[in-house]
Amino acid sequence: MSTISTRRRIVTFKNSLFHFGSAVRDSMIAEKYSGSRFLKDIIAGITVGIIAIPLSMALAIATGVNPEYGLYTALVAGIVIALTGGSRYSISGPTAAFVVILYPVTQTYGMAGLCMASMLAGCFLLIMSAGRLGRLIQFIPIEVTLGFTMGIGIVIAVLQVKDFLGLNVVMPESFVDKIFVLATNIGSANWGDAVVGGVTLLTLVLWGKFRIKFPGHLPAVLLGTLTAYLLTRYAGSEIATIGTRFHYLNPDGSQGNGIPPFLPEFVLPWNLPGPSGAPLNFDFATIQALIVAAFSMAVLGAIESLLCAVVLDGMTGTRHHSNGELFGQGVGNVIAPFLGGITSTAAIARSAANVKAGGTSPVASVVHSLLVLVSILFLAPFLSELPLSAMAALLLLVAYNMSEWRKVVSLFRTAQRSDVLIMVCCIFCTVVFDMVVAISFGIIMASVIFMRDMARMTKVHDLSLHRHVSEQVGSQYEVLGISGPLFFASAERTFRKIRHDCLNRQKLILDFTAMNMLDAGGDHCLDQFCNDMKKRGVDLMICGVQYQPMRCMVKSSFAAKHPEVRFTSTLEEALELASATMNAAGGTAAGRQ
Repeated sequence: MSTISTRRRIVTFKNSLFHFGSAVRDSMIAEKYSGSRFLKDIIAGITVGIIAIPLSMALAIATGVNPEYGLYTALVAGIVIALTGGSRYSISGPTAAFVVILYPVTQTYGMAGLCMASMLAGCFLLIMSAGRLGRLIQFIPIEVTLGFTMGIGIVIAVLQVKDFLGLNVVMPESFVDKIFVLATNIGSANWGDAVVGGVTLLTLVLWGKFRIKFPGHLPAVLLGTLTAYLLTRYAGSEIATIGTRFHYLNPDGSQGNGIPPFLPEFVLPWNLPGPSGAPLNFDFATIQALIVAAFSMAVLGAIESLLCAVVLDGMTGTRHHSNGELFGQGVGNVIAPFLGGITSTAAIARSAANVKAGGTSPVASVVHSLLVLVSILFLAPFLSELPLSAMAALLLLVAYNMSEWRKVVSLFRTAQRSDVLIMVCCIFCTVVFDMVVAISFGIIMASVIFMRDMARMTKVHDLSLHRHVSEQVGSQYEVLGISGPLFFASAERTFRKIRHDCLNRQKLILDFTAMNMLDAGGDHCLDQFCNDMKKRGVDLMICGVQYQPMRCMVKSSFAAKHPEVRFTSTLEEALELASATMNAAGGTAAGRQ
């Protein structure tokens, strides 16, 4: 007994180690880390870094904050999460999925509120990891996932139209109002911004058609920037850039334009600028105001990171540690806000690019973050010249890719009507309300439909019609079999049918051999049915009870409450017992005569 207990403790201890650098341990200790692997990680890290630099800035702008905060997020999260998470191939940083949640928080609470919410989201992720909730991702139906990702893609695409066309408008909060404002102001588009955005987007699309291994993000942005330069110099067009839109303060108090060429300072998140430029109070009222948004960030971060890990497992034939990945995401989101970072999670596109580029360990993610660091320190003046319409073009392609419209169309064509309805509702709720409403409504709707379908699977079969049954008990016994789960959604209907079928019978055998599940609701209905049969004087016999239903009946003390009910292991034993009872009754009657 002590040996078994010791082994269990060892296993538990080993599992707990997954929360502390599991990805690094698996990839660098369990396997020999050679010079060739290091070279592959460097190449992969540089490749992903080239993608991450413009994309991180674009996502920060879409979130409503200065572009350098996206770079800070990629810098900090790319290192911290890689070294503490549970997937060796994941690349973490700002992602498009968060835009629909972070943008309203930024508009209401400023950068301080956004960083505080990110920190709280990290705490929620740590709680999820401690509660070992990593495997719960498998309980989210595919139609719900496709629904909210399609909805997020639509929202992101609509948000980018303003910068893509150079519109000078203020985007309202409501999605319907956004569409109305864009439609009514489409005539005031800046043709220069539209041309730059179109060139960037066209380059990205054509680059993907040619299937060139080098990522097209950098060439597309460079070509868009060159187009903007030519239009500004020779056509007199005014094109908005990062340097013309965003500003920062130098250490000496002077104002700079674009990306600050120095590292972020350690700062308490609540001391960052709030909605009016003043810091927020770190008190219970502020936390209470941000807690819902923070929980939404944590849920989305968990879903995004675990989905990314599953995709990477399929690409590499490895296995991630789900709870360790939640731990790493939690640590990264707690630390990043103190260095100016916003909410981060594993990015599927960047992580997949890491695998395709030959990445083998978290070193690739660290290299990608170091490249971001180099860009901040030495390339800030050049990054400040990037056109905002080119950034918007990047996110338009991201929105298109994350919408997974091909899978959506396939589900429309092949899935059941109820699954299609769930997906459509999730898309609608994500676009009109928010992602948390969509996921919650989708899961509830899918659960209710699943329970309805499971209840329909529960059937009552008349076994008295079988020859071997009628030969043993004749017509004196009604023999009925229950197949499928007997739970709260099916039990009442099932026993109502049994009462109807044996209305005039005094002997009944219930075969539970094909009944695979019994819950408290089913047990309650069974208890009421037995009480009813007892009042009517029906001789009731139950046979073939499986392990789970038997366990439920034992816990409810069913046998003690119904001593009149006889149990047998199989239907054959029940038929033999019924036949013996009939023979004994016949012999007693003959003796009396």
